[in-house]
Amino acid sequence: MAAPPVSPSADPALALLWQRRSIRRYTPQPVAPALLHTLLDAAAQAPSAHNRQPWRFAVVTQAAARERLARAMGARLHADLQADHVPAEVIERDVSRSYDRLTGAPALVVLCLSLEDMDSYRDERRQHHEYVMAVQSTAMAGQNLLLAAAAHGLGACWMCAPLFCPEVVAEALDLPEDWQPQAIITMGYPAQTRTAPREPLETRLLWR
Repeated sequence: MAAPPVSPSADPALALLWQRRSIRRYTPQPVAPALLHTLLDAAAQAPSAHNRQPWRFAVVTQAAARERLARAMGARLHADLQADHVPAEVIERDVSRSYDRLTGAPALVVLCLSLEDMDSYRDERRQHHEYVMAVQSTAMAGQNLLLAAAAHGLGACWMCAPLFCPEVVAEALDLPEDWQPQAIITMGYPAQTRTAPREPLETRLLWR
């Protein structure tokens, strides 16, 4: 007979997984650089393909830099939505929401990947798989960062917007040439609490 499932409340590690939620509003309190360093060190403990550790982190805590990034990304978002013939009021709402999320967080971590240490192949098929492995590895580091932030009482939220404008993010932050922006993780002390339901595991589970 199979053992009964472990209750999340009986295991601190599992409890953290159940309690973590995406937080989008923060207090003005800054996040100490030493704490950010600890969280990023935890992120860097993630597994990675070939143990090449392709993740790169650009930490943005200066208000001027957050403003510059938000305005650059907002301009691209505005142009893209305008090209899609989205109504002007919807464009302004989306751009404003993006701006508020980026400038309202005391700290941003721009999660990037680099292929510098990954394997290189002559054929497109294997090279594509190598790139995907780098993406997966970087995402695992990002998940570590989210969990470490939650463990230290911080709120955080994953934003995928850099995928739509990686060159804009790279230029706004003057990133090294081989750093490819994948996501922005906003971070700070939470000014909200959130719950988000999950679909029953059985609807996404297959045993063989």
